[in-house]
Amino acid sequence: MELIVPLNVQGGRPLYEQIYQYIKDEIRKGNIRPEKQLPSSRELAKSLKVSRSTTQLAYEQLVSEGYLEAVPRKGYFAASLDGIFPPMAQSVAARPDQKKELSLGMEKESVRGQLFREKFEVDFSPRGIDLEGFPYATWRKISRSVLKEEDRELFLKGEPQGDLILREAIREYLHAARGVNCDVSQIIIGAGNEYLLMLLSQLIGRDAVIAMENPTYRQAYRVLSGVGHKVLPVGIDKNGFCVKELEGQDVQAAYVMPSHQFPTGTVMPVRRRQELLFWAGEQPGRYLIEDDYDSEFRYKGKPIPALQGMDQNGCVIYMGTFSKAIAPAIRVGYMVLPEALLSVYLAKGRFYSSTVSRVDQRILAKFISGGYFERHLNRMREIYKGKHDVLLGELKPLEKRFEITGEFAGLHVLLKDRKKEPEQQLLEKAAEKKVRVYGLSGFYMERAQAKEMSTIVLGYAGLTEEEIRKGVDLLRKALE
Repeated sequence: MELIVPLNVQGGRPLYEQIYQYIKDEIRKGNIRPEKQLPSSRELAKSLKVSRSTTQLAYEQLVSEGYLEAVPRKGYFAASLDGIFPPMAQSVAARPDQKKELSLGMEKESVRGQLFREKFEVDFSPRGIDLEGFPYATWRKISRSVLKEEDRELFLKGEPQGDLILREAIREYLHAARGVNCDVSQIIIGAGNEYLLMLLSQLIGRDAVIAMENPTYRQAYRVLSGVGHKVLPVGIDKNGFCVKELEGQDVQAAYVMPSHQFPTGTVMPVRRRQELLFWAGEQPGRYLIEDDYDSEFRYKGKPIPALQGMDQNGCVIYMGTFSKAIAPAIRVGYMVLPEALLSVYLAKGRFYSSTVSRVDQRILAKFISGGYFERHLNRMREIYKGKHDVLLGELKPLEKRFEITGEFAGLHVLLKDRKKEPEQQLLEKAAEKKVRVYGLSGFYMERAQAKEMSTIVLGYAGLTEEEIRKGVDLLRKALE
């Protein structure tokens, strides 16, 4: 095939980067289909009138990231990204009669909502992650090695709790990185936290009242309330979950995010953690559900150990996921049960088959045990810290009006308006400049619980540094 790459020789961007970016975008858009052969580096150099070293450098970068495959004596071929990375969305024009509407929360969007979203030049979604940093080549290499093993048992049903090899890899990682103390028998693998929460619901009983931080991760609230639990909203102060609000309440479990509360970004100090553990230990059958969703990303000071590591009474249920650390499509979460609940699971829950493919479990296990996961995390920390620093630097002119909180950890920050301008007006002003931001009120369990909010949420993980600068520039103009 022939490639016509639009090169800007007068621009400041190296030519090899322009070639690399163009081919990558064409593959992700589907314009260059999987297994399609590309011209040789010599042919492409001749066609574009550049040196062969330029095209060779671009090809080598694409191969290292997994977009191209180099076949000896045959050439370069476009790789298949199916099941690993979604293709780039094609631009779709919004209907002229489409009504303007702003999503304050994290509701699942319809096709109409997607059309509306494309009106924005920059979307500060708190859900995004940087998929440019996904180790495609490594993942593909491990995938091939797993399938070449010809292990017939890999295609059988497997253990209900998940394959032992993956549970062992997770146990070692959690103990070393998060201070979690457990045995592999306590770990259950599941396809996302939704499944694990539904399973947990059966273990603690549907009549259990569960306290949750408010605002919170609404998907967890939807799942728990959806399966029949009464959910008690609990406020958050500067130290996180307000334990005193549990006094006199008939509550059997508390769902908390002590290492980095979502969405406020609060990190729970040791004293408050001890208060929570004391509350849970006061009565038999009380539990703390610790959601440690993005503890890997902290940019100031040492990582905050998990609450589970402080637990002496076996009352913490620890939950984690690889959605933020690797990619949402991995769909692998894990839950560490205390001994008392493990016996309940063995009696009531082992008849549920594992919801994660054994092939995917084996790939992930090798990714972790082979040291690839740790290297990937180190790389992503640097990438996210760079974006984090750019965002905070660009937001400095807004500091007189807005209080910036939730920084130094996670993948989003909060801007609280000192003038207390209504949240809806802030969102509308940003939308007029084609910037999408999110209101804190959208993260409350019920919208009626959020009164007179003036706080917006800015996620930055899914944006490039250039997009962050552009977005904040437009936001400053909107809010000045």
